[in-house]
Amino acid sequence: MICNLWLSFRKGFVRHMFKYRSRQLSQGSQQRRHFSPLMLFGLSVPIVLTLIAAGVSFWPHLRTRAAAPNLDCALIVPPNPLSAQGLATPYQLVGANGNGPCNEMNAAQAAFVQGAVLDLTTGKISVYNPLVIDQGTQPAAAPVVPQLPARAVVALWFGSNGNTLTLQDSNGSLAQGRCVNGIRGSIFGQFAYCNAPAFFVAANFLMRIGKLAPPALGMAKDGQPCPTVRDFSVVDMDQSDNVTTTYLVTADGHVAQDTVANRAALANVQTAKNASDNRLLAVALDAALGCTPWMAPDLADPGNTVPALPLNELQAAAHQAAPIALVPSGDPMVLVNGQPNLFKVNAYRLGVDQWLAPFASASTTTYCTNLLNVAPARLQLDKGKMLTTAPGSSPDPMVANSLFTFLAQRFVATFGANGLNCAGLLKQPDPVAVTTQGGVAVDATITVPTGTAGTGTNRTIPTKGIAMPMSGTGTSTTVAGQ
Repeated sequence: MICNLWLSFRKGFVRHMFKYRSRQLSQGSQQRRHFSPLMLFGLSVPIVLTLIAAGVSFWPHLRTRAAAPNLDCALIVPPNPLSAQGLATPYQLVGANGNGPCNEMNAAQAAFVQGAVLDLTTGKISVYNPLVIDQGTQPAAAPVVPQLPARAVVALWFGSNGNTLTLQDSNGSLAQGRCVNGIRGSIFGQFAYCNAPAFFVAANFLMRIGKLAPPALGMAKDGQPCPTVRDFSVVDMDQSDNVTTTYLVTADGHVAQDTVANRAALANVQTAKNASDNRLLAVALDAALGCTPWMAPDLADPGNTVPALPLNELQAAAHQAAPIALVPSGDPMVLVNGQPNLFKVNAYRLGVDQWLAPFASASTTTYCTNLLNVAPARLQLDKGKMLTTAPGSSPDPMVANSLFTFLAQRFVATFGANGLNCAGLLKQPDPVAVTTQGGVAVDATITVPTGTAGTGTNRTIPTKGIAMPMSGTGTSTTVAGQ
């Protein structure tokens, strides 16, 4: 059965802009909301077989929880989601677990899809963001059908502003897309992916032979290297989750792709955004620090380039210096019934181009040590330079009055007992103290810890290679590891 599964695999806001976990923290929710690590040649047949044998799920499993309003939503994945027509077919948002409907125009329930297309011939990456609509509705404008290269690897990533997002099958779509929602009986939460491991295998091979080169990070205004999604000055309790996709929403609740043509044709639209780590980096932090995110052409919007989760992860894999932040065993999205689970850690890591890990290199204590040694110092460094200026710079004015105070309260949430419990693991008090007025963070005092800057990195597990499904052909080719 394991061999058959392997062969089949081969063939086959929360209110505003960014992530804020207060609702999930108050509920104590588990599902809260140098070349590449896979080296990848990090995805070996034995490792994948081990994951499958241990229960890694390539299809969704519903998780019952009560919430009012319903913050547990589901996406119906269209047939052949990796094909051009499948990409242009809207996903349908529905409520999960019988707790009421979910609506895309509701910022607290909205779901988002991000796609990337890797041209195996040229090594170029393009982005295509499939549309999400409410079940039973029509889009405000028909999605653009993308032109895909003859030899392409297509992958998808998912994000949600709610607590959980479950992928639902439509005529075999989950198997067709090689979709991963978590491990058997336990979904990640807000995150999922389809065909991402094969995409990263191909991308890392092209990087090794010089066909694909993520841009250098550059230097930030504070004199430090520009951050990545694996920088301990950026990460929180559940890093590398959610996407940078945006949609246009009309006053009557219809949704369209965010393109120049649709903005010109549709009146009184608002932009729906995913509360994501990736957007926090590529939009807010990069702008504040004078950095430039890696962007790629948008296949739905000719002439426009956009940031994307896979671009962020590839760039971080290529250029992030030690200490490198990789998903730890205490990340709420990889817990099972509140307990660490190595198979779920690695299932998540496979979707974001990170090293597969034994528990020793997924240590939450080591992660907390690096977080303590890196984040407060850089937050203090940047406070007086640019993060407290610019009115309206806060990702969520209901939470914090500036980007600086937003990042400060985010650190406090991560460091505390309802986050990664770094304070308990390290037996260290929180070095950041936030001042609030009316529940909004308005200032923060930082005590920068003394000592070395960061320890511990994860190790690569070398492999021989993996079969890469080719989009729209039903065939595959194998890339050999070195």
